[in-house]
Amino acid sequence: MPTAHFPAPDDWRKSSRSKQQGECVEVADLPAGIAVRDSKDQEGGILRLRRSAFAHLAARINTGEFDL
Repeated sequence: MPTAHFPAPDDWRKSSRSKQQGECVEVADLPAGIAVRDSKDQEGGILRLRRSAFAHLAARINTGEFDL
């Protein structure tokens, strides 16, 4: 059962920039922020971020800061 800390299965959405090879992340809204998980390991860990922290992370990703 979903709680304030764990989104319901239907609440997750895949990144629009996900690759066809399955290199994907999924995000879900939480009352106090955003949840992030690896779409290949849906039973694995969930990263919970405040909305401001998620926005900062997304901005850094979009600049290519974390590109390998």
